[in-house]
Amino acid sequence: MNVITVNNDRQSLNNVSVGENVRIFNFVNAYGCKIDDGSKVGAFVEIQKGVEIGKNCKISSHSFLCEGVKVEDNVFIGHGVMFTNDLFPRATNPDGSPQTESDWKVVETVIKKGASIGSNATILAGIVIGENALIGAGSVVTKNVPANTIVAGVPARIIKQI
Repeated sequence: MNVITVNNDRQSLNNVSVGENVRIFNFVNAYGCKIDDGSKVGAFVEIQKGVEIGKNCKISSHSFLCEGVKVEDNVFIGHGVMFTNDLFPRATNPDGSPQTESDWKVVETVIKKGASIGSNATILAGIVIGENALIGAGSVVTKNVPANTIVAGVPARIIKQI
């Protein structure tokens, strides 16, 4: 198993700001993002520009963190979790020309401290997942999730308070 372990004090690795004791496994596509101390990023993860990952987070394999996602400290993201950053995505403008970055606005998503997101969940743009919340595997999160709450389903609904 090949693992990139970064132990240096705050360095840039291919325009990625990497904290101390960060572990990044093979085949990760990360650019223009920040990964803070003690976090671990599994294989086949994509982390786009502007994403911030806090301290002691675990990002499991095959997940996609798009521009506009902020992950606070101690967050768990399961395998194959998908984030979105556009509520009305289109490939082209009304005149048929291809859309560029200037044709749409990134909608931010925040995952608060200590939250956990189960495998294969999809998190729509503009969502705030509260502290210590738990998202069930396979859920589609379409609304904000309060702190200390378990949600599951399609769309995700509150199951219980923790």
